[in-house]
Amino acid sequence: MNEPNREKEARKLRRRKRERRGVALLMVLGAITVLTVFLTELQQETTSELAAALADRDALKAEYLAKSAVNLSRLLIASEPTIRTSVPLPLPFKQLPVWEFTDIALGPFNDETGMATFGGMLGVDTTQGKGLGITGGSFTVKIVDEDSKINVNRAAPIPDIDLERLLVSHMQGPQYAPMFDGTDPDGQYSTMQTICGALTDWADQDENLSTCYVGSQAQGSTGAEDNYYQTIGLEYRRKNAAYDSLEELRLIRGVGDDFWATFVEPNPDDPKSRTLTVWGQKAVNVNTANPQTLLAAACSVCSGGAGATQSNATQGIPLCTDPTIQAQFLGLLGVLKTFPIPIFSKPADFPNLLKTGTVPGPLGAMLGPMLTPLLTQAGLPCGLNAGATKQFTVTSKVFSIYAEGVVPGRKRTTRVRVHAVVDTRGVDPLTGGTATGSTSAQGLTQGAAAGGSTSAGGTATGSVVDPLTALATNPLGKIVYYRID
Repeated sequence: MNEPNREKEARKLRRRKRERRGVALLMVLGAITVLTVFLTELQQETTSELAAALADRDALKAEYLAKSAVNLSRLLIASEPTIRTSVPLPLPFKQLPVWEFTDIALGPFNDETGMATFGGMLGVDTTQGKGLGITGGSFTVKIVDEDSKINVNRAAPIPDIDLERLLVSHMQGPQYAPMFDGTDPDGQYSTMQTICGALTDWADQDENLSTCYVGSQAQGSTGAEDNYYQTIGLEYRRKNAAYDSLEELRLIRGVGDDFWATFVEPNPDDPKSRTLTVWGQKAVNVNTANPQTLLAAACSVCSGGAGATQSNATQGIPLCTDPTIQAQFLGLLGVLKTFPIPIFSKPADFPNLLKTGTVPGPLGAMLGPMLTPLLTQAGLPCGLNAGATKQFTVTSKVFSIYAEGVVPGRKRTTRVRVHAVVDTRGVDPLTGGTATGSTSAQGLTQGAAAGGSTSAGGTATGSVVDPLTALATNPLGKIVYYRID
């Protein structure tokens, strides 16, 4: 009986072994599955963290490339007197637009492409230089002269009738009339004078309504009242203080996308096309202003001329009323802008062009036979309003620097943009100049506070300014606006 029992037990044992066969395999497969899920999750998390770290690294690098471009641009602007004195010129110009050649001038500090462009232009081998160039990224930079624009902050703190004339001249072309016939983005009817008044009312500090007119134009239109914006459901009132940024113009009555694309920034990809600004001097730089701005400036100071129907009304001048003549005038200005040197050597030259119909200086003598008929077709000469010369300048002091740092990656390219506005008014040039002052620290401080220059060697004339004094007066200018995107 024992034998059958043992055999029976053996069969049970074999059956249990067969039933348990594969358990280890299942355990191994289960462990592998769990580990796979864990490792996959870990890999995804690690990959995400690595990608985020690389993105932060590239963004930081791109940001500092853009900031470096801004600082190099400030140095280039501050070096303008040195560059101007080293270039032979037919006339003693007060300023050369060196900022128009920023990409080339800063090429040695950029990537290989920028260095090659600089070397090709000047015929030098930049590879022999030490400490030049950058790797792993590049930058692009564009400097825009804010003094070449119409500064709407001229209305702050008190109204400026010359600004009102300038704004109306900018908007008064007959081709723009349909824009003011319909409703604005707020569903209101805003005439040209209404929008002009709203632009100036926003910045001036008085409580009087601004009325924009040119010459004998009717003065029935008004600007924004204290409660206008609240009346139409907006949660703000007019500011009665200077504009802080260009985007603030979008808050003004009647300023919509169409107005912006026509009168503020025709080409959003090219800030040089902009015609309005909230920074800069009161006067417009006639050497750097674009043709559209110069046309508005011409119409704002002309009080009469060829073809005028009213001797004192700008709206009667063909230059300001005939789109065909305006196109010819803009084309003429476009031709003049192609010359690498400034056209006007002093502020009075542009008003004199309007008054006499001739281009001043050696350039005018050379181009006179070709330009005189075009100027005549443009309706010139014209009479000038009183104080026309003070509306213009030939030197720029305030600049916008648009810099972009670029860092290429395996799957994406990181870009960081910096917009800085630099005000160079009241600074000493890098070249030095007259240095008069005390050798003491007190004299240095007083000289810097007064905007003057103090020499470390006592009283001197025509000497190089002490480096500490130059730094104290901030020769690179003051940053008045800074934005990173």
